[in-house]
Order: sequence, then structure tokens, then C-alpha cells
Amino acid sequence: MPSPDPPDATRRYRVQHVTRYAYAESVELAQHLLHLEPRALAPRQSTTWSLAVVPEPSVMARHLDSFGNPVTYMAFQEPHGSLQVTSAIEVEVRQGRAIDLAATPPWEEMAAAIAAAPHEAARRAAAFAYASPRIPPLAGLHDYAAASFAPKRLIGEAARDLVSRIHRDFVFDPVATTVATPLATVFQSRRGVCQDLAHVALSGLRGLGLAARYVSGYLRTIPPAGAPRLRGSDASHAWISVWCGGDDWLDLDPTNDQASALDYVTVGWGRDYDDVSPARGVLFGGGSHTLAVMVDVEPVGPLRSDPVLPG
Repeated sequence: MPSPDPPDATRRYRVQHVTRYAYAESVELAQHLLHLEPRALAPRQSTTWSLAVVPEPSVMARHLDSFGNPVTYMAFQEPHGSLQVTSAIEVEVRQGRAIDLAATPPWEEMAAAIAAAPHEAARRAAAFAYASPRIPPLAGLHDYAAASFAPKRLIGEAARDLVSRIHRDFVFDPVATTVATPLATVFQSRRGVCQDLAHVALSGLRGLGLAARYVSGYLRTIPPAGAPRLRGSDASHAWISVWCGGDDWLDLDPTNDQASALDYVTVGWGRDYDDVSPARGVLFGGGSHTLAVMVDVEPVGPLRSDPVLPG
């Protein structure tokens, strides 16, 4: 569990995310979408970002997706047998205002606001209240989540309870699932990784008519006492964010049974993993391939002031 920090506390990190593909045959043409550039979240999070790609893309462009996340598009029009993408982030994370769980509204009020969408905040939140490609409706998951949502229970307290139950009831198992494992399988086996546990929580919340986002980013990990930090051994992380009214979104991590704090670096959010997967592409050629991903989240000093962005 993270130690309490004062409201004005800050931490700085350098995050390096390296993705390497090696193809059995030459790739003749390829297009890729990357969700590696952190979204603007001032004042909570200030970042600089750079991207290095080998071989150099024929076309590279940046845009914002429908959720406001930065996206990098790359096209390769020359044959290549491998691809390496290196994302480098320097970030300062500020503690900011914490949401008081005991001051959040009853969960039924939030569900009613989503259903009626009486104001702009509710209409924006409603985009995250319904089924999505990786989070279909599951009656069993609805019933599982409902155990935390007694009548008139405050949404912050109920969502926090649900996350704690998922942490207790599910086993973190990095070999039990792949990105293609259906949610129903995860729920039945009670095993998975952070992506899976976030999907479980989101399905339960949305089944109750509530709005909740899938958040993608990084978490600083601390090695056991006496053990060295292993460079490249960190990983992308996923957690959820629950709408509590107005502009209040409560970030909760089912994998670690905690609210997000200064150890968390946000890259983007969407309805589920597919909306913010770090990299995806379409290839012509290539045959089979091997994939290696290395992530390092390291505490550092002051940020650079000269961001380097892809053209």
C-alpha cells in the first residue's frame, strides 16, 4: 500500500517502454497505432515524451482519439524484418485533491444521472457506462458486483469495496490469460492480470448502470528489501476510474487493492483495453513473429524542458 503523502507532494519518474517485433518473413507493408504518449492531465501530471522507431516509418502522424488520448499513426512502405519502438516519458506526478469516499453520492443517484443525462458531465460520463467489445454484459458479474452496492450506499465506498473483493477473490496470474481471453473465462477461473481484473470491475459497475473507465499507464514497483531493481522488469499497468458526479473520477486499482496515488503514471483511458492498447497494427507479410516488451519506471530528478515529439 502506498504511504500517505501531503496534498502538495510530487514525484518524478522516467519511464522507458521498449517494444520489439522480430518477423519470420519480410513485412512488405504495415500500419500501426500507438497509445504511448501520455494525455495532458495538468495540474496533476506534467510530462515530456519522445519516440524512437527503427526502421524509420514512411509516414508518422499524431492525433487525438474520441476519448482525448494522443495517438501516433505509423505506416511502413519498405520491406523490414524487425521493428523496435522506444517510448521515453519524463513525468512529474502531483498528489492533488483526494476524493472523500464518505462524501460521494449514493450509487443510485449516479445510475439515475447516467440514465437521464441531465447535464454535460453526465453525458460525457455515459460513454463509459455501457458494454464495449471486451466487456460484454455478464449476468453473473452483475450479481457479483451487486453484493457491494447495498441500497443507498455511497458510490465511493461501494466501488472501493468491490475492488477489495476482486483483489481477494481473484488470483493475479500472468500466464492464465492472453489479451484474447474472454471476460467470461476470467470470471469463471478467477485468474488473470491487471487488464483482466480491471475488466471484471468495469463489467460489474456498468451492469449496475454506473460509469467507469479503463485506465492505462504505469505503476512504479519497489523490489523486495535487499533486492536490486531489475531494469526492464516493470510493465504497463491498468486500473479503473469510477464517475462520482461532476468532474470527480475515483481511480481504483483492483490488482493492488488501493486508490491510485503518486506511484501511478496515466497514459490514457477508454472503455476497455482495445481503446488504449499500447500498440496494434496491420501487416502485409511477416509470417509468424516474436514479441519482446521491456518497461522501466525509475525515480529521477527535475524534468527536461524541451519535449521531443514525433512529426
